[in-house]
Amino acid sequence: MITEEDKKHLARCVELARQALDAGDQPFGSVLVSGDGRVLFEDHNHVSSGDRTRHPEFEIARWAANNVPQAERAACTVYTSGEHCSMCSAAHGWVGLGRIVYAVSSAQYAEWMRGWGVPPSAVRPLPISEVVDGIQAEGPVPEFVEQVRALHEENVRRRA
Repeated sequence: MITEEDKKHLARCVELARQALDAGDQPFGSVLVSGDGRVLFEDHNHVSSGDRTRHPEFEIARWAANNVPQAERAACTVYTSGEHCSMCSAAHGWVGLGRIVYAVSSAQYAEWMRGWGVPPSAVRPLPISEVVDGIQAEGPVPEFVEQVRALHEENVRRRA
């Protein structure tokens, strides 16, 4: 069940996605929240550097591996503007982070890209649950879908 607290963190993810877009990057943003509700880490996409692995969800996994005790990771929640790709899902699973809440799904994103004539990604858009067994992943969250879609449409227009 998506709570008002979840929506607050997702709103921050959308803000971070906007920051990424304004910095010339793809609009994705993510936040790591501890089991007791503290924001531990946040980031946005940095793939325009040329390193296609610089997704915020992957950076969260790296940061958590080095900064959150293993016993506390499963109680953490990762909030993100877009459902994790397969690479980020795997990193999340390997590090042992808990729940994931996403604003839009990989399927929605892939459908938008197809509709805008963008060639498919080299990485198949699998649901998180097909990459990580037993993960609690919740989304999409309808009230954020249009905002996130508009950011991605703006990104596609800028790159055309």
